[in-house]
Amino acid sequence: MTVVSNTSPLNYLVLIDHQEILPVLFGHVLIPEAVWHELRSPAAPQPVKAFLETWPSWLERRIVSQIPQDLQQLDPGEQEAIALAQSVGASLVLLDEKKGRQVARDLGFAVTGTLGVLDLAARRGLVDLVDALKRLERTTFRTTPRLLRHIQEKLSP
Repeated sequence: MTVVSNTSPLNYLVLIDHQEILPVLFGHVLIPEAVWHELRSPAAPQPVKAFLETWPSWLERRIVSQIPQDLQQLDPGEQEAIALAQSVGASLVLLDEKKGRQVARDLGFAVTGTLGVLDLAARRGLVDLVDALKRLERTTFRTTPRLLRHIQEKLSP
């Protein structure tokens, strides 16, 4: 399975110390150059910078040479993530931002984000979803109360 990630899912999975679920779930994850730069920016959290210093073998950085016109309204990381997904025929794109998710879906990609990755990992017994969500609440991650209720309802017996 070819998976391309934008900045946000990687950032938050590192911040809650669950980045190790990505290679277990997907084997290999591609990121475009713009995402790499965002993850290494001066504003990036220190745990994310430290994660990149010990670059994992399952994470591969790729250069995107062309951005299609229909992606120009997105931020650089989203533009390049979707363009990279198009160029490699990715089966899944990891995006958290609503606008980017919609554009990727409109282009025919399967899309999930941080919460979807955590949900999938929990269903496979890789993480405790309640604990992961509590950790996520202590970060700057934002989502709708409706989505959190939906996830919590799935957890209820």
